[in-house]
Amino acid sequence: MARKTKEDAIATRNILLDSAEQIFFDKGYSQTTLMDVASHAGMTRGAIYWHFKNKMELFEAMVERVHLPLESLVEACADENEPDPLGKFREFSVKFLIQLGSDRRLQQVFSVMLHKFEYNGQVAQLEKKQQSSFQEFTQRIERTFKNAIKRGQLPIDLDIEQAAFIKHAYFTGILNNWLFCPLDYDLAKQAESLVDNYFFMLSHSPNLRLPASN
Repeated sequence: MARKTKEDAIATRNILLDSAEQIFFDKGYSQTTLMDVASHAGMTRGAIYWHFKNKMELFEAMVERVHLPLESLVEACADENEPDPLGKFREFSVKFLIQLGSDRRLQQVFSVMLHKFEYNGQVAQLEKKQQSSFQEFTQRIERTFKNAIKRGQLPIDLDIEQAAFIKHAYFTGILNNWLFCPLDYDLAKQAESLVDNYFFMLSHSPNLRLPASN
């Protein structure tokens, strides 16, 4: 009986997260209320409070549900014992863009994060967590590049900090633009070319080289 109760609780939590994704996508973070989510799920607001303390915690759980699998893959790329860090990072990047092109959940969550979450200081705690997540992701990318340099896959004078910064700008730009106008091009078909353009820049752009030491 306890097992069934636990399974029911997990199922209810997932229904609430599904509803949160849809309502946050439709109305944006600031305009969404817990009653909106509960009504969409066909539940009471008390059902939400059983699983989540407030709207911020509900939002974090929604984001975490798609981020956790992605973070584990990025962490694998950053492992200093990975024999092919650049190849693994390329594989992850291509797979992510292809998945985004067809996965409605990913599309909605990233649309909410990029287009429908207002960074206006009203939810400072949540914004700080988002910043912390961004910084941790950057550190994983930098570790991946350091390992790739060590294994001869990238130039020894690569400006790792700038390369990681540009990675964010490049791929966030792709996500932002495609999610805004998804019919403009087939993201899945363009995935390899888009990723390889960035990796070509890593290896060949003179502007991503550290200045020669005297």
